[in-house]
Amino acid sequence: MSKTLIALFAAAGLCFAGATTAQTTTTPHDKAARDQQVKSAEATYKADKDACKSLSGNAKDICMQEAKGKEKVAKAEAKAAYDGTPKARENARLARAEATYDVAKEKCDDMTGNQKDVCQKEAKATYTKAKADAKVDRIAADTSQTAVKKTTEAKKDAIEDKRDAEYKVAVEKCDSLAGGAKDACVRDAKAKYGKT
Repeated sequence: MSKTLIALFAAAGLCFAGATTAQTTTTPHDKAARDQQVKSAEATYKADKDACKSLSGNAKDICMQEAKGKEKVAKAEAKAAYDGTPKARENARLARAEATYDVAKEKCDDMTGNQKDVCQKEAKATYTKAKADAKVDRIAADTSQTAVKKTTEAKKDAIEDKRDAEYKVAVEKCDSLAGGAKDACVRDAKAKYGKT
């Protein structure tokens, strides 16, 4: 993954993390706290959306995606704090992953050609990894014997999903090459990721 794209993902992730850190400290089933967090998320979204109005083009689109993402994550984390269940925590992580993915895709729009294609594949790969990790963590939170087996299966599935996502990025990078170099690149990617 390129250093630029890693920086983009990190910035987007920090954007969403900073907005909701305080919201994860409520005790389960504290309805008043949840309602306050939802109202706060809505007010923050309105302010962020208003701040985007001064921008134009893709910068405005990115700003709007960030605003929507922050609200979505804040509401999901408020629900997770209220419910206190592994599934609710997974949903909050998925909301964060989706928000980060949406912002990353929007940032890819500033690129063209193969660079844009690679950017989009890397964004999708990061999203796929986050979804897989969230699922594994939810299943691992269950301590029953059945859950131990499911955790093992989920980890195996997560590894496969991540490997497939990384393979797609590697093959997309090969598209910038031609002829024998491209063939060698694809062959190397297949060998590295166990594709035949």
